[in-house]
Amino acid sequence: MNWILDAEIAGFFDAVDHKWSIRFVEHRVGDRRVIRLIRKWLKAGVMEDGEVTRPEMGTPQGGVASPLLANIYLHYVFDLWAERWRRRHAHGSVILVRYADDIVVGFEHQADAERFQAELRDRLARFALTLHPDKTRLIQFGRRAAQEQERAGLGKPATFNLLGFAHICGRSRRRRFLLFRRTRRDQNGPR
Repeated sequence: MNWILDAEIAGFFDAVDHKWSIRFVEHRVGDRRVIRLIRKWLKAGVMEDGEVTRPEMGTPQGGVASPLLANIYLHYVFDLWAERWRRRHAHGSVILVRYADDIVVGFEHQADAERFQAELRDRLARFALTLHPDKTRLIQFGRRAAQEQERAGLGKPATFNLLGFAHICGRSRRRRFLLFRRTRRDQNGPR
């Protein structure tokens, strides 16, 4: 891959729309009792300083069903859409990786990467979600990026983080391109 879209959805667990979430779960679950329990769970609220607040949006972070509901939600909002986008619009190879609200997409062509990012913003907006402005970026990455950076004397290409690892462009002892993965420093505590 030559381009990486390293994206994160801003405040995802606080922005999940309850109505859409229930509609997506209903695609998978036919038992009305389970749907009713999920509705109750979403409306249960949180107690802080003796006051109960019942949010209209979001899933309780730390709640046991939150990751499950988040993955169902993003399956319909992102996964199915991105796969269809790849088949219909991409001119080169595209690799999709999503873990909860962290998304990494690899592209062969820069034009595909830029178009996907713009269309992803529109897609997420339809479901009251936005990309985090500071944690979302499009970077040149891979064998070609390393060669171009080296020729221009700019040093190493940018890195990206996913699942606790920093992904780094590097070289073997024989000067061949290698992808290194290192445990993120901020994941290990103080050094």
